Amino acid sequence: MSRIGKKPILVPATCKVAVNAATREVAITGPKGETLKLIHRPEVNVAWNEKDRQILCTTDMARLDEGNRKAFWGTTRANINNMIKGVIEGYVEKLEVVGVGYSAKVVGKKIDLKLGFANVISIVIPAGVNVVVTTEGVITITITGASRQAVGQLAAAIRSKRKPEPYNGKGIKYLGETIIRKQGKATGG
Repeated sequence: MSRIGKKPILVPATCKVAVNAATREVAITGPKGETLKLIHRPEVNVAWNEKDRQILCTTDMARLDEGNRKAFWGTTRANINNMIKGVIEGYVEKLEVVGVGYSAKVVGKKIDLKLGFANVISIVIPAGVNVVVTTEGVITITITGASRQAVGQLAAAIRSKRKPEPYNGKGIKYLGETIIRKQGKATGG
């Protein structure tokens, strides 16, 4: 049995939840004003209990060992739980840009990065995600939004344009990420 899948998801009173079993869609609206939707797998049943204010994910126990049914069960529950946390608190990822001449700025609905290449790299900011660039000492890119997937995807896309290198530590890294440094070549002697 899935340990995560069998746990009920407690929904605070500040959230509005709509579960449509016919179309397999779960829609959650919270105090942040965002509405997140998830269409779950047909192997998993999602039920909303208004009285207890909880969402329960279940699956056919007789067919539990077929395919990836256990994984779908736990993943569906985790995704719905992340949606509830997102519409209440939101998610934040912070990136640091380290390097001489490196810069980042938000222009409209995209972020422009100068990372030592000949051209400026532009990345489109998805809907529902906010990006703020601060340049106090170290350039910091703060990504916020209600969808954990969208925030994490944008942070990974920005980081992938210039990963931190181990010799000088230049590149884009997550705030607090430790880069294992290597010693450069020793001079002859």
